[in-house]
Amino acid sequence: MSEQKTNNEEQIEQEQPTVEEAEVIEQTEQNDEEKFASLDEEFKTKMEAKVAAAEEKAQEAHDKYLRTHADFENIKKRLEKEKYQAIDYASEKFAKDLLTTMDTLEMALQSANSEADPSELIEKMKEGIELTLKNMVTTFEKHDISVVETEEFDPQVHNAVMQVDSDEKESGQIVQVMQKGYMYKERLLRPAMVSIAN
Repeated sequence: MSEQKTNNEEQIEQEQPTVEEAEVIEQTEQNDEEKFASLDEEFKTKMEAKVAAAEEKAQEAHDKYLRTHADFENIKKRLEKEKYQAIDYASEKFAKDLLTTMDTLEMALQSANSEADPSELIEKMKEGIELTLKNMVTTFEKHDISVVETEEFDPQVHNAVMQVDSDEKESGQIVQVMQKGYMYKERLLRPAMVSIAN
């Protein structure tokens, strides 16, 4: 048994490094730790640089988003304002075109107040009224306002206010137009008031 111990001790002694080998191992371990530490430091530095770059890009994207959102809100407000202005002033063009008719009526009224011969005055009034009507028709045509046709009765655009006996017209046909109807493009402004035959 003592021989066995001796063999084991010899084996352990042989396995244990010498002082020089121990120093080399220790030095190698230190070098490895330093390498890992330097690699770890280098990795940390690279990662910190990448994180900083990513944060900077994220901040730029956030700033760009805020600017774009502010621009969008400003455009939205401006368009809303323009929409309401367009609604408020939608009739401006039509109103401007009616000014000519107004001028014609004022001139007719001035003619009526003059001390002219009554027969001459009536002629001037008639001429003024005709000119005013002509201006109105021109203005209406310019703005797509048309007179409702009254050749055949159509309950969608005609309002039959009375029925009359007529030898010339068949039952249901228009006998007389009592008030003209008007269309604005495809929309009915006012139905024509008519009388129809029994």
